Amino acid sequence: MAQPELGILTLYLNDNKVLEEKSVYEKMIAAGARMGLSIFVFTPADVDDNGRVNALFYRTKSRAWYRRKVRLPQMIYDRCRIQRSKRFEQLLEFRKKYAHLLFLNRPLRNKWTIYRTLGKVSSFRAHLPATRLYSGPEDVQSMLSRYSLLYLKPINGTGGRGILRIEKLKNGTLLLQGRNHSRRIVQPKRIYREHLSGELRSWDMRGDRYIVQQGLHIRLPNGRVHDYRLLVQKNGLGEWEVTGCAGRVGPPRSITSNLHGGGTAAPMNSLLRQWVGSESKIAQIRQTAERLGIAVAKHLEANIGALCELALDLAIDRSGRVWLLEVNPKPAREVFIRAGERDVYRKALTRPLEYAMWLYRAKRSGRSGLADQRTQGAQGTQGTQGVQRTQGTQGQGAESGRSGMLLPPALLQEHRGTPLPD
Repeated sequence: MAQPELGILTLYLNDNKVLEEKSVYEKMIAAGARMGLSIFVFTPADVDDNGRVNALFYRTKSRAWYRRKVRLPQMIYDRCRIQRSKRFEQLLEFRKKYAHLLFLNRPLRNKWTIYRTLGKVSSFRAHLPATRLYSGPEDVQSMLSRYSLLYLKPINGTGGRGILRIEKLKNGTLLLQGRNHSRRIVQPKRIYREHLSGELRSWDMRGDRYIVQQGLHIRLPNGRVHDYRLLVQKNGLGEWEVTGCAGRVGPPRSITSNLHGGGTAAPMNSLLRQWVGSESKIAQIRQTAERLGIAVAKHLEANIGALCELALDLAIDRSGRVWLLEVNPKPAREVFIRAGERDVYRKALTRPLEYAMWLYRAKRSGRSGLADQRTQGAQGTQGTQGVQRTQGTQGQGAESGRSGMLLPPALLQEHRGTPLPD
């Protein structure tokens, strides 16, 4: 039997072919070898017109990278993040040309689309800050009449770039703080409300579309903002599971907690003890957060496309209410190692590989019956009904091959019988 292959699709950071997550890929390749999973790394630029890949392989013993020409992999794990570059344009072409291949995860779309998708479900709405698409300063003025704190965020932004924070002060003025598109902290500014429109027009949006979002007061007693990163992933049984959750604390004067912007990490419980105190309330918050994470992952997969992992950025207010700030489909794992949670970090690295192995076996055992099952699997992928149908534990809403292995409806819809070698 041929060894299963997984290609990690990524983008070079620059024209010198620098890889952003090189050390992470090295760990994944080593873990994959122990599972019997062959892993290589490639970018769209490494694929020729005939579908041959000038792929990057890693020798764990000698700790050396080397290239070898191979065919396109049986499965693709997409780790590409948005760039303003020709490389990203090549990625879009690759995804379009090879959409028939077996991707563990599909692009998740922008913040506004995700907000609208989740906002259709009443159980999610209680966790979503009020949000609207920014069309001009009047949107901010309108929301300031209802909320004392707002954030402007680019709908495709990552890492805290290009975010503006607007807070109403008791004396009637506004405090503006932010980070530019290089993540640098912008000098805070106090203005009168009548000057806000001019400030917004001068804010560097770089042609991006923005959302205006209700802000939450999440500053610790030391004045630093904090939030929580919850990671949910598919496991080796093809089921969604919470891998871990860690706290993030922003640096002084920062409006965000991102690690790349100078933030630090802490175990979730230790940070919550500073914030809400009560152990019983902490347990309740964790339970709510984990249930929310699983439900959001199932709903987005049912309505948008195949996924294997998501990170939810959560805020907890003083009353213990859980708020969903953002959903990240290409999460980093660094927060767990920085929080001292090595076991969680290891699971975060290996779970996509375990899921790939499960998916490989499921495809092999069920491929002869996929044509008939595809129609049935396409049902129930809209709204809250679709959330329930993607559960794999009891077989509800997933389709099984002859061996009883389950394939989620999103995969049955998208992966139309991709042939695998015997």
